[in-house]
Amino acid sequence: MNSYVNTAVGALLGTIFVLMSVSIASEGIFHSEAPEKEGFAIVAEEASAAGGEAAPAAAAVPIAQLLASADAKAGETVFKKCQACHDGTKGGPNKVGPNLFGVVDRPIASHEGFAYSAPMKDFSKGSSEKWTFENLNKFLTAPKKDVPGTAMGFAGLPKDQDRANVILYLHTLADSPVPLPDPKTATQ
Repeated sequence: MNSYVNTAVGALLGTIFVLMSVSIASEGIFHSEAPEKEGFAIVAEEASAAGGEAAPAAAAVPIAQLLASADAKAGETVFKKCQACHDGTKGGPNKVGPNLFGVVDRPIASHEGFAYSAPMKDFSKGSSEKWTFENLNKFLTAPKKDVPGTAMGFAGLPKDQDRANVILYLHTLADSPVPLPDPKTATQ
């Protein structure tokens, strides 16, 4: 063998030695234990055995009955979630959302000076629909489900009592609040 071949083989073996040494050293420095349990368990809700359909949700309580036991003071506390986007003072400004003073029984998408989204305008049927207690209750449960495409990014208030408290508080934000619905005549 000539000296060039010996040099090339030596360089190759030297390079392999350095790479193996670096690999062993980095494994020792950056070694991580295998997890006890790999990944996340995804639990899917299974359909009931009879008929293969999920059980229906419990019947919703009419808003008139919820308002009978609602607390406007508690609603004022829950309303703080809304104040990032809405103002509730008389003559107050529009923010990301319209001013909510006098919203109960006001035509939907009708507050002066606010640019409503197209889905909200469609939902209002030319402002012929009003924010009744029932409409507010349904909308505040899940705004994007009630008015698909609405610009309102709020997820909603899933708890009946929280919604009733907020609606009762909104009811107080008016010069002359409309009468509350009679819980005895309430139907779903």
